[in-house]
Amino acid sequence: MKKLLICMLALALLAGCAPASVQEPEDGKLHIVATVFPAYDFARAAAGDLADVELLLPPGTESHSYEPTPADILKVQSCDLFLYLGGDSDQWVETILEAAEPTGRTLALIDCVETLEEEHVEGMQEEVGHHHDEDEDDHDHDHLGTVTEIDEHVWTAPANAAAITRQFGEVLAELDSANGERYRANAEKYAEKIDTLDGEFHAFFDSLPDRTIVFGDRFPLRYFAEEFDLRYYAAFPGCSTQTEPSAATIAFLTDKVREEGISTVWYIEFSNHLVADAIAEAAGAGTAMFHTCHNVSPNELAGGETYVTLMRGNLERLRAHLNER
Repeated sequence: MKKLLICMLALALLAGCAPASVQEPEDGKLHIVATVFPAYDFARAAAGDLADVELLLPPGTESHSYEPTPADILKVQSCDLFLYLGGDSDQWVETILEAAEPTGRTLALIDCVETLEEEHVEGMQEEVGHHHDEDEDDHDHDHLGTVTEIDEHVWTAPANAAAITRQFGEVLAELDSANGERYRANAEKYAEKIDTLDGEFHAFFDSLPDRTIVFGDRFPLRYFAEEFDLRYYAAFPGCSTQTEPSAATIAFLTDKVREEGISTVWYIEFSNHLVADAIAEAAGAGTAMFHTCHNVSPNELAGGETYVTLMRGNLERLRAHLNER
């Protein structure tokens, strides 16, 4: 309801001032707005110096609780290309797109690649209002789970990230055909870096006799797990709004860590990692952070971090911690 009221207020402002606010950039460059860091990073790589790319989600902000401002909505309406997830965490976007009539092109990341459904695995905290049929589990892989809505975190599989980057290059080439080959070349160069990283991840996981991981946190890594055939357990699904797991969930994950000799309990960026700490302490294990790249901190953005550098950091931490087993 809060998001709806904000959107209604912003749309009312748009009705009175939007036409006067929309201006062509003086330098003639395309203006691209992205809701989340992966879309921002892939777009700026494909654009190079030919376009201005803006990250709508403020650095350090939790995307699942983000509330757009009227200024944000004006940016969405007036940009040449608007990039967003298309999942549950930015449902506010659909309201804007239906009512604000953006002047440019829009593209959802979940429309760029094949999607998977969010998965509820054994031991995971049941989401309030979600009911799962235990007979629904007909997956060939051993994830022990039932499924719910579409998982929006498509970029977490590097192969998807490379495909999205290449598609961004094509879209930019369509918007600015005079520079089309440069956009395509930029996108291909960055996608090849992601492809190389993807190969390194595959080589690492192929060397492991056991690919089981435990997250004492949300698990927005379904695509990553699918890509590298990981067996995972976690406290919450990827888009969960819950932060306090039940005693049964804590006990289940603690037992898994003990029984399978798992050395590390993982948590994600911007987490207080209290749940991971509690499980690790009870099981005699350590903890480590996996950066999902959903958003970055102000220091990370200022320091020039990219999807490739952040994911390479994940690979180094995986090498350090999974090899301990």
